[in-house]
Amino acid sequence: MTSPDAPTPPSDPSSSLADLRVQIDSLDKQLLKLLNDRAHVAELVGEVKKREGTPYFRPDRVAQVIEKMTQSNPGPLKNAHISAIWREIMSACLSLESPQRVAVLGPEGTFCEQAAIEYFGGAADLIYCASFDEVFHATASGSAQYGVVGVENSNEGVVTRSLDMFLHTPTHIVGEVGLLIRHNVLRKENSLDGIEAVLAHPQALAQCQAWLSKHLPHAERRAVSSNAEGARLAATNPAWAGLASERAATQYGLHIVAHAIQDDAYNRTRFAIITLPATLAMPPASGHDCTSLVLSVPNRPGAVHDLLVPLKTNNVSMTRFESRPARTGQWEYYFYIDLDGHPSQPHVAAALSELRQLCAFYKVLGAYPVKA
Repeated sequence: MTSPDAPTPPSDPSSSLADLRVQIDSLDKQLLKLLNDRAHVAELVGEVKKREGTPYFRPDRVAQVIEKMTQSNPGPLKNAHISAIWREIMSACLSLESPQRVAVLGPEGTFCEQAAIEYFGGAADLIYCASFDEVFHATASGSAQYGVVGVENSNEGVVTRSLDMFLHTPTHIVGEVGLLIRHNVLRKENSLDGIEAVLAHPQALAQCQAWLSKHLPHAERRAVSSNAEGARLAATNPAWAGLASERAATQYGLHIVAHAIQDDAYNRTRFAIITLPATLAMPPASGHDCTSLVLSVPNRPGAVHDLLVPLKTNNVSMTRFESRPARTGQWEYYFYIDLDGHPSQPHVAAALSELRQLCAFYKVLGAYPVKA
């Protein structure tokens, strides 16, 4: 005799629609029970973590569970869907242990918000900030446990303000999210006619300048703090339009009058996940890691060249190199460098040790897993 908790066997292809719906209802009840059983265990895990003083959120543990589930997936569900489902399950269970407060660029509907949900899941407690400066301050002060900030766009390059803020806050990077960015023209009227101003973040305006010049040449391009803020403002004036996501269109009740207008179809933005080291220490090596640094060297001939020597001799690959003025008035610069690897690896550790001896200023911004 079959146990009432036993999984429902596969359906007979000749079953009627009514029979199939009965089976789905039965499976849903079993899923609901199992999800709540998992949640009860997660609550017990939270009590253990509280007693031991260990972090509630462990991104490496989340990655391990999701990888295990995708490797065990027999189908027909795709691995990408399994990954999304399990991230939400783990996010919901974590919220029972300890809701994670995450600072993001607001208002609701930003790509930054989307990146946070992709990393932490939909159960995270999002704190909306007016600027990336505020995201850094909220995270550094502890009012948010984590923050999400844009650091680089594939078309427009680095987000310079975020790089500058890394110099002056105690936060470090523990993860990253890369989003494929699609900018849409949003407005109250379901037409491109009569648009007098387009409101968006300066990066979005730059990423869509060719389309805007061709299709809306007479419309003012007005920079605002975020794309979602542009969408929010567009909802207040029928002559204004925003450049934002489909999520923002839904959030503010706007029509999408032009889809995906970015000049480059492969338009991606990297977002960094930041936190205080006391909240979460450097993640362990995953096998696919990035180490981010900021350095400065004495202003003398060959100093920048000398920075590359430890990387070459220790066989460490550099994946990004950016410079920013030090604002000392002496034509000095900070150099932001991404390296392929983790400080726990001997060749990376050797390169970092040699680099540090060459630098007037040296700071590890973080070491974190990246997608292979």
